[in-house]
Amino acid sequence: MARLTRTESQARTRADLVATARDLFLTEGYARTSLERVAEAAGYSKGAVYSNFRTKKQLCLEVLDLIHETKFGEVTALISTADSLESRLGRLQEWAERTLGDVGWTLLEFEFATVARDDPDLQAALVSSLSAVRGAVAAQLQTLADSLGLELPMPAEDAATSVLSLGLGLGIQRAIDPSISARLITDAVRLLVSLGTPARA
Repeated sequence: MARLTRTESQARTRADLVATARDLFLTEGYARTSLERVAEAAGYSKGAVYSNFRTKKQLCLEVLDLIHETKFGEVTALISTADSLESRLGRLQEWAERTLGDVGWTLLEFEFATVARDDPDLQAALVSSLSAVRGAVAAQLQTLADSLGLELPMPAEDAATSVLSLGLGLGIQRAIDPSISARLITDAVRLLVSLGTPARA
């Protein structure tokens, strides 16, 4: 087996630390997880953590980016297919029921947003992260509309803001009461599509 280069080794260490931090943040929460705990659980020295992440906040931002990338990658795979709209929405519904209201993810997002309240730099970073998430949702909605030969009834960014707002609110409610159905997300996407008009040639 070929020996890793220094750059490859550093990248692997960083990925291991982010994955370990993700698991700890999701199970134990942001406040209760220290960088020292991450280092111990990942099997690295504290120096390895601090050489990759100056602060726990920086590490958590990267963890949230990884979670967002993973979750929205799952949605993209579900709806970017050639089968019927109802089949795609059915898979989206199953994903939403499994995912929206996940206690670890929901509480981590909420806890970290609270931490950022009095930190302008961190707040700006969260705004940037939210913008990237909104852009990902807009791209998914636009791809869905294009596959159906439709124009959305509003700009994709506005549609994404509406769906994302509904998803965030529903996620918080489902974290408290899992019996609440996540079908409102699927219904919202179905409504957007039903209000679409044939795309111009």
